[in-house]
Amino acid sequence: MSFTVSKSSNTIGIICAITAGVCFSTTDVTIKFLSDAYALHQIILLRSIIGMLVILMLLMASSSGLKTLKTKRLAKHLVRGGSVVLANMLFFLGLVAMPLADAVALFFISPSIITLFSIIFLKEYVGPHRWFAIGLGFAGVLIMVQPGSSQFMFASLLPIGAAVCYAILHTLTRTMRDTESAATMTFYIQVTFVAVSAAMWVVVGDGEFNNPSNPSLNFLLRPWSPLEHGDFKLFMLLGFASTIGGYLISQAYRHAEAALAAPFEYISLPLAMFWGVVIFDEWPDNITLIGSSLILISGLYTLYRETRHPHKPQMARAHQR
Repeated sequence: MSFTVSKSSNTIGIICAITAGVCFSTTDVTIKFLSDAYALHQIILLRSIIGMLVILMLLMASSSGLKTLKTKRLAKHLVRGGSVVLANMLFFLGLVAMPLADAVALFFISPSIITLFSIIFLKEYVGPHRWFAIGLGFAGVLIMVQPGSSQFMFASLLPIGAAVCYAILHTLTRTMRDTESAATMTFYIQVTFVAVSAAMWVVVGDGEFNNPSNPSLNFLLRPWSPLEHGDFKLFMLLGFASTIGGYLISQAYRHAEAALAAPFEYISLPLAMFWGVVIFDEWPDNITLIGSSLILISGLYTLYRETRHPHKPQMARAHQR
């Protein structure tokens, strides 16, 4: 009976992770599209305000209402929120300086880091086949980054830094899943986004510290721009997609083992290549294709192993808090 429950919970987590990946891919391409006209903190602030309104409306329509937002773990929520804010900032700064598919592929070292964190901090079991999958993922990242070569770009480190912050975020999610709902965790992330973005608006919103010669710094420090009427729909899309994605990914890591749920976010990788070609005319080169393929194979191999040899329930739930 407990084994069946464990398999069902893992399935729910996997479905949530896949759907969240689609939502996050939508936000990536939308933010890259808007990056030529608006400052990053302006985009994040407007997106997060819309996201908070979406969450509040959903909560008010639910049976528990706003009582869901009560928490005794505010400090962990703020640390978790800070991790995802930094992850977003680093990723989007990398996104504006490099092709969409490259940035997303490099970011997907995060499942390997999540797996390592799950072993160290959550005492979860990872077998030799998943270690092999982790090795493939790291090999793919090294091929793409090409450290020490003339092709190396400093901007490629930004998505990797984002991956580390993202791994911290989801490790914290696993330690909070038994006392905090997905809606609560999503709401406090949006609160942190609003607070940080508003503070940046006050400090750098006038563009005084802008550096137009650097694409990433220009995106971060450029002055705020009036909102174009045609862009309002894009900001609404950002708010809804990021909120639903944040809710679903919180659910994914509450229901499934961290090392299992993480690889299913890889759906964002082929989507990033598709959007890069169709919208930005960014055709991946051979290095990107080889590295991305290894990263993708590592995730698919994990799926295959889980299908053929599912975990014993005590391994999946060894350390819940």
